[in-house]
Amino acid sequence: MTDLNRMTIAEARDALRKGDVTSLELTEACLAAVDGAGALNAFVHHTPEVARAQAAAADARIAKGDAPAMCGIPLGIKDLFCTKGVPSQAASRILQGFKPEYESTVTQNLFDAGAVMLGKLNMDEFAMGSSNETSCYGNAVNPWRRGNDETALTPGGSSGGSASAVAADLCLGATGTDTGGSIRQPAAFTGITGIKPTYGRCSRWGIVAFASSLDQAGPMTKTVRDSAIMLGAMCGHDPKDSTSADLPVPDFEALLTGDIRGKVIGIPREYRMEGMPAEIEKLWSDGAEMLRAAGAEIRDISLPHTKYALPAYYVIAPAEASSNLARYDGVRYGHRAKLAQGDGITEMYEKTRAEGFGHEVQRRVMVGTYVLSAGFYDAYYNRARRVRALIKRDFDEAFAAGVDAILTPATPSAAFGLGEMTDADPVQMYLNDVFTVTVNLAGLPGVAVPTGLDGKGLPLGLQLIGRPWEEGDLLNTAYALEQAAGFVAKPAKWW
Repeated sequence: MTDLNRMTIAEARDALRKGDVTSLELTEACLAAVDGAGALNAFVHHTPEVARAQAAAADARIAKGDAPAMCGIPLGIKDLFCTKGVPSQAASRILQGFKPEYESTVTQNLFDAGAVMLGKLNMDEFAMGSSNETSCYGNAVNPWRRGNDETALTPGGSSGGSASAVAADLCLGATGTDTGGSIRQPAAFTGITGIKPTYGRCSRWGIVAFASSLDQAGPMTKTVRDSAIMLGAMCGHDPKDSTSADLPVPDFEALLTGDIRGKVIGIPREYRMEGMPAEIEKLWSDGAEMLRAAGAEIRDISLPHTKYALPAYYVIAPAEASSNLARYDGVRYGHRAKLAQGDGITEMYEKTRAEGFGHEVQRRVMVGTYVLSAGFYDAYYNRARRVRALIKRDFDEAFAAGVDAILTPATPSAAFGLGEMTDADPVQMYLNDVFTVTVNLAGLPGVAVPTGLDGKGLPLGLQLIGRPWEEGDLLNTAYALEQAAGFVAKPAKWW
């Protein structure tokens, strides 16, 4: 068999069970693809020895007939996940040299299921960014190009390395994290599927924290079926995480029937943003028609507090970030600045953080510290928390009125060029999250599905938002949309 790295998780699982291929062969194909894709800068820490050992163990397990669905599947792991004995830097200089002595719960769950780790993936520093341009490793690059234009494009952020690796067939799937759209936006920019599950579905233990009430891990894969398979292995109750839900994990793949007859799909009028590109508007309209043709009822709905979501998010997320990042002080682990004679503890903190944190992280820490400070806590942070409650109530009321899922665009545009937003106001970059942050504020599951190409041949995606804890139903609706859209385009190899 050729091009083993181009297989989906489902195809690879079935081939492994039949004995048509071994995990070691799959892993070697992916390692070769990774070695040949340096131009994408997707993998930043390579672990071929770990991968080969895990693949050999997976093959032995499959031979015994004791093999879960993810057994033998080669994956990339976002650098935000702590992996025992392997650099886990969150793409930041301040964590240079940090090798955890423990494993994150999500990666442990995957390894317990027999998955294979090829290496660690690029990302925005501390998951703060929408374009993977804030990484200490340099930019990750989108494998897609605008027609014959050789401009390097962003794969989105913060899970840009994960998106690029999956889209370029360097791995069969990858872990991502989503605080305001960091799984769904890069998935849409690279023509893959990405799901952010309900807050609490996947443990956050061992994942470097950005904004603790918003962060959630999820899979980034080539298809909806693959996301269902991988999500089932990633999630589950974890007593080490106080926000982890003690709920049974359904067989998400078994719920993929494609039958959505009688389902009610909401179209929120507030997501029709002023100046929305005609291509995005048409994609959204076409997606609604595809779901209608599959038997769903399409219903216009209102989510009236949507317009306040971005400002509320960019108060809450930096506030939590400023608190979480206070632990990086040069004392216990990671980078410590060289001190001049006479420098004290305060100078060590200041110099270490000035050297270790990039500009975007510094900006968000400063914003967060400001909104939490005396005199501004009520004016900004508490007000944002109240707005967050109203945004969640909007969704609760829509679901209570019989809506099963909500269809929106995933991004306001296709992937843009690396460096094209360098001189833009930071708020312009934050607008990339306009369709996704509400889902994190409300703690809901959301999935991005590739559904078309723009006029320059770049992928565009739609987002489906589901009821809390009903990822199976959401994935089934996404599966119906995927089947109707028939998106099979792949980037032409240039790297």
